[in-house]
Amino acid sequence: MALRLAAFWPLEVVNADSRQIYRYLNVGTAKPTPQQRSQVPHHLYDICEPDRTLTLAEYQTRAHECIRAIRERNNLPILVGGTPLYLRAIRENLRIPEVAPDPDLRQELESVLEEEGVQVLFDRLAALDPATANSVDPYNGRRIIRALEVYIKTGQSKVQLEGQSAPEWPICSIGLNCPREILHERVDVRVDDMMKCGLAEEVKSLVRAGYDAVLPALSALGYRQLLPYVAGTQTLEEAVTRIKSETHRYIRHQYTWFRRWHNIRWFEMDFADPDRVAGQVQEFVEQEWKVRTTKN
Repeated sequence: MALRLAAFWPLEVVNADSRQIYRYLNVGTAKPTPQQRSQVPHHLYDICEPDRTLTLAEYQTRAHECIRAIRERNNLPILVGGTPLYLRAIRENLRIPEVAPDPDLRQELESVLEEEGVQVLFDRLAALDPATANSVDPYNGRRIIRALEVYIKTGQSKVQLEGQSAPEWPICSIGLNCPREILHERVDVRVDDMMKCGLAEEVKSLVRAGYDAVLPALSALGYRQLLPYVAGTQTLEEAVTRIKSETHRYIRHQYTWFRRWHNIRWFEMDFADPDRVAGQVQEFVEQEWKVRTTKN
């Protein structure tokens, strides 16, 4: 959709996907292809090694820098991706707690995540910091670990330390909707295509390169499900089935999170005629942009 909108405006894409930031994770994260990137400038892709953690504060700073530079070029910045915290960091101009990562504490919590599962960590967070537990995705182990880290290091709730202010720029928020059964069908076809394009070999190459299974990068959908296959403890067919079913579950969670947000304009996707939908998005953005720019 972003590339189709480039027919209407001079735009540049800013990544808002927390897994497409990593180098070498190409097939499983469905990064824009070199041909797609040649059509319009793309930013914040392939900026981290898989064994490095990019904090939310770092992402926010780099995204703000990109957006300011794009606007100075008189182009339109468009954030593309579905990581809620990345989008909130820009949409809501979040104030992010300045608590440096504690490697020893993280290692301890990541061991719990690996050995006992995400529910144990979430229960611990709920006992220590119920306000933050109520605001975090209970299936997102990395976010739960960060919330625990903030509380343990400061004795304060993460949500109490956080805040927000008006964004620097007028923002239009676009959501693309589709009947759930069609999305599930498309996911299953996409997973099969990714396997044909070498996803299993991509995961094997990351393991051979020494990247540990507990790294955030390898917790991505498609990667964590294939790790048991690479280790020889699960069949490839079982791994593929898990990728599909857990992606279906992820769709449900994404809808739950984004439906809570205000000021998103939803458009029904028509995969037979996506250009028609792009025209509707273009009309909305131009109308909304004009109204908000006048107010500001």
